[in-house]
Amino acid sequence: MDVARRPRAFVRVAGPDAQDYLQRMVSNDVDALAVGDSCPALLLTAKARLIAPLVVWRRGEDDYLLLTEPELGDAVRSNLTRMRLRARCEIEPEEHDSVLAFGGDGIATDFPGAVELLDAGIEPTLSDDDLELRRIEAGVPRWGRELDDRVLPAEAGLDETHVSFTKGCYPGQEPIARIHYRGHVNRRLQVVELGGDTAVERVTSQARRPDGTVVALAYVRAR
Repeated sequence: MDVARRPRAFVRVAGPDAQDYLQRMVSNDVDALAVGDSCPALLLTAKARLIAPLVVWRRGEDDYLLLTEPELGDAVRSNLTRMRLRARCEIEPEEHDSVLAFGGDGIATDFPGAVELLDAGIEPTLSDDDLELRRIEAGVPRWGRELDDRVLPAEAGLDETHVSFTKGCYPGQEPIARIHYRGHVNRRLQVVELGGDTAVERVTSQARRPDGTVVALAYVRAR
């Protein structure tokens, strides 16, 4: 089993109203999660700009753990705390060590073919460069590279993995639905080989394969 470090920030949301509150705040269907299940989701502004990509893990009946990028933990916690109003739930940071494991059981995450393990005490077998190559080849966007607060979820393909189009309202739902059903975006994130014939608008990440070819994530003008 291949294992890689994955720095993370963690926010606990727990209490009698935790499920209802998260269902109203994030883009994916929290109500559909059984205990032990997880799903990728987004925390968005009302205009559907990204605040943070998340993995929502229901680890208990009224106990959820949000996994996000290491630099976004404070933003997630402060945004959820500010909007909580009368919802009966605690919103607190937690500390854990996280690794990505390619194979085996764990928290279903936003990285294809992998699960996340917390506090497992497993030594990584993959270097950071190895993981970066796998990330790029899998088309997984990363905050500060492919993602920031100017990117629309559909541009990065997150509407296909992090969004439910059947659940109730949440911040940013109307713009997300409008693009999905009636509009389009002008650019999309794609995996490309540099030196090929794909006309890219902006390269965001790149890595060299063992055979010497360079693979990249890039925003390409949508047709």
